[in-house]
Amino acid sequence: MKAVLVSPEETLYEGDATSVLVPAYDGLLGILPRHAPMLALLGRGVLTVRTEAGEHGFQVAGGFVQVRSNVVRIVAEEARALDGQGPGA
Repeated sequence: MKAVLVSPEETLYEGDATSVLVPAYDGLLGILPRHAPMLALLGRGVLTVRTEAGEHGFQVAGGFVQVRSNVVRIVAEEARALDGQGPGA
């Protein structure tokens, strides 16, 4: 599946993912390929994008997550990469 994480300032991640762990407003949400379409409010916490090559972590707060057509879109009001990971990681 594809994953995209954007903030008002930049696109922090755009690429393939084997799973995405999202801090939703009411708890953690795990998303795997071919997940049913959904829309949820984003909470505050660590978002993890798992890929074949490893993991990418991001601190996020506010916004929403959408799953549709095997694409996970995360639009965060606040977001930053953890461990020095830059845009397009």
